[in-house]
Amino acid sequence: MPEGFIKAVACLLAAWTLSPAAAKADEPEFNLGGAVRFNYGWLDYGSSSGFEPELVRVDASGSAGNAFFSLQYRWYDGFDAVHHAWGGWKIDEASDVRVGIQQVPFGLLPYAAQSFWFGSGYYLGIEDDYDLGVVWRRGDGAHQWHAGVFFADEYGTGGRPGRYSFDVATTDDHPYRERERLNLRYENTRDWAGGELALGVSAFTGRIEDRARDGHHGHHGAALHAQWSRDAWTWQAQWARYRYDVPEARVSLSAFLFPFDIAAEADVPTLNVAYALPRSGWFDGITCYNNLSSTRPVRSDPGLRESWQNVTGCSFAKGKSFTYVDWIAGKNMWFAGGPGVGIDEPGGDGWRSRLNINIGFYF
Repeated sequence: MPEGFIKAVACLLAAWTLSPAAAKADEPEFNLGGAVRFNYGWLDYGSSSGFEPELVRVDASGSAGNAFFSLQYRWYDGFDAVHHAWGGWKIDEASDVRVGIQQVPFGLLPYAAQSFWFGSGYYLGIEDDYDLGVVWRRGDGAHQWHAGVFFADEYGTGGRPGRYSFDVATTDDHPYRERERLNLRYENTRDWAGGELALGVSAFTGRIEDRARDGHHGHHGAALHAQWSRDAWTWQAQWARYRYDVPEARVSLSAFLFPFDIAAEADVPTLNVAYALPRSGWFDGITCYNNLSSTRPVRSDPGLRESWQNVTGCSFAKGKSFTYVDWIAGKNMWFAGGPGVGIDEPGGDGWRSRLNINIGFYF
């Protein structure tokens, strides 16, 4: 096991040991926790691996009066990174404001997927993205609002590929980095056809810095999203479009140590279905799902081609453990043998697949 993982496990065990009992109502509260996860991958397009340490993380959260906070730090094999770190203030029973590195409110929340592998939007930086900013949130009955101003990515630089969120990368071919952005999101929840239907719209506008030309380019996006839940079934649908107003047909993103190219402008449709088994036997819960998403470049350019990703799998909950078993199939898709997302390169257009098993223990 790598030395970094050993140190992280020691920190996690210490945090778990020192974590105090839950505080009484209206008293200051402080909680420590974390997780250890292991991963197995079988690939039909490359070398496979046995079960290996995938992640160690430490969590902390707390509150005192109207103030509250949450943070999480992660150690992976080869790098460590902040996941989130923010402080908040409760304005009233329905609304609060949060400052720091936090999830960007865009599209289906908290995730546009049920699988460990997420959907295409994650690898494009429009799903489960965490940046530095200020977000106002309000949940008023059937209505939910988000308004956020973000100043940069979580590290303020495009030159650090060792991160959790997929952000604009500064490369020789595409010397950009994220700057200011305004996000707005609204969702309405209602009863429909015997279940609960949530309909929403999201949008953002901002800019990225051009470090070679000492200027800026626009960065915009929008999404329509819906989620319907009835009994054990959950259906999700989303259409999103993003655009970088750059001279080239591509930009670079990076996370998990690797920079790669994506189409500078694309539509990203998503369709997911999940079913929670009514009888789980030895397990506390079993949910099976299929997550389908695509990236369809808008610009007409010979270096671009649509990408597809489909994830079929089940998650298994038992006590403090949570396991994903996923079959990931990708066509022209990064992390599934493709050259990037929405990119056309020789040999990148075939379907490739992998079996991924992730076992986590949460404390």
